[in-house]
Amino acid sequence: MNLYVDVARKTITQYLKNGEVYNDGDSPDILRKKQAGCFVSIHLKDTKELRGCIGTILPTCKNLAGEIINNAISACHDPRFEPINNNELDNLDISVDILSEPEPIEGLRSLNTKKYGVIVKSKDGRTGLLLPDLEGVDDQNYQVAIARQKAGINPNEPIYLFRFTVDRYTM
Repeated sequence: MNLYVDVARKTITQYLKNGEVYNDGDSPDILRKKQAGCFVSIHLKDTKELRGCIGTILPTCKNLAGEIINNAISACHDPRFEPINNNELDNLDISVDILSEPEPIEGLRSLNTKKYGVIVKSKDGRTGLLLPDLEGVDDQNYQVAIARQKAGINPNEPIYLFRFTVDRYTM
């Protein structure tokens, strides 16, 4: 099992079974020495249905272990879905995406939906993000449209565009 996914799975299991937060001090050294934004995604194994996906664009914790732990717990309570419960534990597929630092881009030509995630930002600060290489997202216009929708930015509003890559780890 991948060490990033292992920390996410241990966090989710401990949180759902006991209501306790996994201690980042129990994580491998590499996770306690690195900082990065990350997303934790949870799908059901049997139906592939998304049950939660929460993350951070830039680091908000002292280390990557803390980032994974916080986002794993938050993904269990993604407001778009019913909270994940203990009975679902054996049916969960978990992935962890470690984000590169976002870079500003001039336009859609700098995007590739398979390689880059996109961040859209309005002048007033509303921000939407879409991870790269998502099923059904094969066009840059569609990728940006989804990110705009997530941020509540209408199609005619001017935006700033950023792209990033991810290292995706799955179980």
